[in-house]
Amino acid sequence: MTSSYTPEELLPLSGLQHFQFCRRQWALIHVERQWQENVLTAEGRIMHNRADQPFVMEVREGVVIARSVPVASYRLGLNGVCDVVEFVPSGEGVVLPGREGKFTPVPVEYKHGKPKTDPCDEVQLCAQAMCLEEMLSVTISQGFFFYGQIRRRALVEFTYEKRQLVERTAREMHEYFSRGYTPKVKKGKACASCSLADICLPDILDGAESASRYIERCIESD
Repeated sequence: MTSSYTPEELLPLSGLQHFQFCRRQWALIHVERQWQENVLTAEGRIMHNRADQPFVMEVREGVVIARSVPVASYRLGLNGVCDVVEFVPSGEGVVLPGREGKFTPVPVEYKHGKPKTDPCDEVQLCAQAMCLEEMLSVTISQGFFFYGQIRRRALVEFTYEKRQLVERTAREMHEYFSRGYTPKVKKGKACASCSLADICLPDILDGAESASRYIERCIESD
């Protein structure tokens, strides 16, 4: 991976979740600029709108809570917005203007569903932490999801394995983006809940013959 991306080369951090869910979905959204909403994406958008209050900070039991925090990593080539960053009092961490002591930043992401068995959500949260680490010169060991369906938090440890997954995913996203590459359809269970099913057309295009192969076959038959 390049040592440093320019501001113009940064890709949306939120795309990590899309990329892990389905590389074709990511490419349709971020390379081809296509989007279509369904019930699941609408519920997620509404939940984020409730959490996103830019420039609003509050203090609860000594914890400083900041909402809609912009983050970026020029090493990973990513930028985005954290739903919430909680600055927890600790012996290490960052100094906040006008406040005594040091604070450890902890990212909190809001999701409308429930915890997943795959790493789609966790890779996005870990990337947020890695952006904050680069910006603030701190180490962040954990973060949280708040899932709307179960109405409680889920702890995520930012392990070496998760960090490596973020590195690989970011690198692959940049490779796809630079090539303008959209993967072929590979139909799976996730297709049923995908908001882009009508654009992707998995039932029609899965296993379909490519245009180049069709032309070659027509030439061969002449």
